Amino acid sequence: MRNGFSWIHARRGLLPLSLVCRFVAVPLALAAVFLLGQCAQVPQMDYSGPAAESVAPSARASYAAERPGLATGWGDPVRAGMRWGSFDRAGGNEPWAAASFHYDDAAGARALSRSLGGSRVSSRSSFRLAGGALEAGLKDRFGRWYPAFRDGDRAVVVGTPGAPYRVVLRNRTGAALELVVSVDGLDVIDGRPASYRKRGYLVDAGGTLEIAGFRTSMDEVAGFRFSSVSDSYAAQRHGDTRNVGVIGVALFHEPGYAPWSGGDRGRRRVAEPFPGSFAVPPDGSLR
Repeated sequence: MRNGFSWIHARRGLLPLSLVCRFVAVPLALAAVFLLGQCAQVPQMDYSGPAAESVAPSARASYAAERPGLATGWGDPVRAGMRWGSFDRAGGNEPWAAASFHYDDAAGARALSRSLGGSRVSSRSSFRLAGGALEAGLKDRFGRWYPAFRDGDRAVVVGTPGAPYRVVLRNRTGAALELVVSVDGLDVIDGRPASYRKRGYLVDAGGTLEIAGFRTSMDEVAGFRFSSVSDSYAAQRHGDTRNVGVIGVALFHEPGYAPWSGGDRGRRRVAEPFPGSFAVPPDGSLR
C-alpha cells in the first residue's frame, strides 16, 4: 500500500508537478542509517535551462568524424524537482513487463529498422510498447515527437546530432506503475549500469512521465542530447559503448493492482458465451 504521500493531479490542462520517491531505513552499527530510494514520479513538465534552448555548435562537425551512429551525451542542467514517497512492488525485482526501443541518425535508424522487421515510418508521433501498456517516444526541445520507424512494439527513433531530447512514457493501464528506465544501458537516476533492482519513477494510471536527463540532484537533471558515440556519457564516464542507442523500460505494479495486458485482451476476445449447460456451486459440489 502507499504510505503517506500526496498526489497533484492534472485538471483541465494543469500538469502534475511532483516526483515522488520512497525511503527505506536500514539500521546499521552505531545507529547509522542509510536510505534506499524507490522513485515514483508524477510527470514534471516545468523543465528549463540551456539544454532546452540550444544545440552545441560543434556537435555536427564532431559527429561527422566519429564512429557512425548516435548515442546520448551529458547535457546542460534542466530543472526537474522531485519528492519522496513509497511504492510496494509485486513480485520483488522481477518486472511485470519489460520493453525497449532504439534510436539513431536517419541512415542508421533506417538500416536498423529493416533488420528488426520495421515496415512503417511515422512522422512525429508516439508508439506503443509492452503490448500497449505504454505509449512512448522521444520529444524535441519544442515538445514535438521525433519521427520513428515502427512496427508494433519494435521502434527506432530518428534523432538529430547535438539536439536535446526527452523520454516520454504514458501509462495506458488502469494501475499505477513503477518504471525503471535506462538510456544506453545506464540507469537514468544514478547514471550507472541499469538493473531491475534499481528504483524507478512512478506513473499513476493514465499519467505521463517525461524524463529530460540523468538525475544529478533532487532539483535537476543533466539533459539528454544526441551525441557522437565517443562523446556519449557511456563512453566518457564508463568507457563502455556496447549499449548505446537503446532505451529500456521495466514495468512494476503493486500487489492487488495488476494492470491489464495484451494477453488479457486476447483471452476476452475468444471467451465462449455459452460454454456449459447448468450452474454448480463455487465449491463444485452437486446438490
